[in-house]
This record gives sequence, C-alpha cells and structure tokens, in this order.
Amino acid sequence: MWKHAGRRVARQTLFVTALTLLMTAAALAAEEHAAPRWGDFGWRVLNFALFAGILWYFVGGLARKYFSGRRADIQKGLDDLEQRRSDARKRLADVEKRIAHLEAERKAILEESAAQAERLKAGILEEARRQADQILEQARRTAENEGRTILAEVRAVVADEIVDAAQKALVEKLDAQGHEALIAKSLNKVVLQ
Repeated sequence: MWKHAGRRVARQTLFVTALTLLMTAAALAAEEHAAPRWGDFGWRVLNFALFAGILWYFVGGLARKYFSGRRADIQKGLDDLEQRRSDARKRLADVEKRIAHLEAERKAILEESAAQAERLKAGILEEARRQADQILEQARRTAENEGRTILAEVRAVVADEIVDAAQKALVEKLDAQGHEALIAKSLNKVVLQ
C-alpha cells in the first residue's frame, strides 16, 4: 500500500515539473512573439532539474522520514481506534447484559432490603423487650423497697402507739404504791443479775 503511495508522489512530482516547463515555455513564447529560443529554454530546464535534484537530495530524506513516520502514526492511530472500538463493544455487551439482568438484580436488592429490615425490626423489638424487662425488674425492686420502708414506718408507728397505750394503761392501773413496788422489783432483778 505504501509503495504505491511513493510511486504516486514521484508521478505527481514529475507531472508538476513537466507542467512548470510547459508554462515556462509558454511564458517565453508569449513574451517575444517570436520563435522560442530553445537553447535558453534548455538551460532553464537543466537549471530547474538541478535545483529539484538538490532539493530532493537534501529534503527528500526528511520528507520520506516524515511521511513514513506519519504513516506509522496513522497506522498506530488506526490500531488504537480499533482497540478502543473493541473495548467499546465489550462494554456495550456488558451493559446490555446488565440491562437484561436488571430486573433480577432489582428483585434481589428488594429481597435483601426486606430481609435487612426484618432483621433490624427483630433487633429493635428484642432490645425493647430487654429494656421493658429491665424497667419492670427495677420497678419491682423499687416497689419492694418502698413496701419495706412503709412497713418499717408502720411498725415504728404501731410500736410507738403500743408503747403509748401500754404506758397509759399502766399509769391508769398503777397507783403510787404499785409504781414503787414495780420499780423495786425491777431494781432487785438488775442487782441480782
């Protein structure tokens, strides 16, 4: 393919050279309206050919290198584009496959979400039951403690009332003489012990 391009460039250069020579000849002929001077024309052609040869000698290698490098860049670009096209086709196939499985994925996600919600609900209910049991146990303990406190207070009040009632009963039943006898009896017990 590239060999044909080199031949084509050579043909185009030859064509441009021939066209330039003909134009030069026509310009000379139009100037003088006389018979063309072929000797002068020959030197001009030779001068142009030498100039084109020198130009090709110094610039031709650079031109070939440029065009071969350009050719390699274009080929590399085409290869890269083909690779990207292949990758794009693969991604498109993956996307189409995911779209085809999208309904199944959606159902799976919804089922997983429902399962997570149920687990969360069960966890919350268990925690609420545990806290309720703790609150009930604490309330039972508080009620027992308060009951004991009230019972102790009631016993203290009842004991005080019994003592007061016994004192009143003793005061009413004992006269001064009985009182002294009771004191003496108590003192005898204390001393004897």
